[in-house]
Amino acid sequence: MPKITASQYPNETTLLGNQDVSNLSPAVLAMIADFFKVLSEMSRLQIICALKNGEKNVSQIIEMTGLGQANVSKHLKVLTQAGIVNRNQEGVNVFYAIANPLVFPLCDIVCNSIATQLQQQNKQLESLKSFQELF
Repeated sequence: MPKITASQYPNETTLLGNQDVSNLSPAVLAMIADFFKVLSEMSRLQIICALKNGEKNVSQIIEMTGLGQANVSKHLKVLTQAGIVNRNQEGVNVFYAIANPLVFPLCDIVCNSIATQLQQQNKQLESLKSFQELF
């Protein structure tokens, strides 16, 4: 299966164009929800991270993640069906690689958002501590 590059995926402006996202059909919203459901499982995120630096076989993924073989195989199947990972058989070996490279910028956005939220919570906590010291 050929590798897909970021240029083969539409960017946010070509995907929705000028369409108001509040008017997306239920079918499109369901597809978006399904994509995020696939990414909502911690073991799948571990596998995606293991594949960030290139294709790996199941044994390598198991070693990098510490997950069990049956668990890794199950999650690789889900990731493959979702189009996030592709499967390439070379003789008796099967290698997995990231098929949708936009998954990493998406994860960066989420991580940055979480970091911002944590910083804001930390500021609020510091303010509360300062307030407590007045008593």
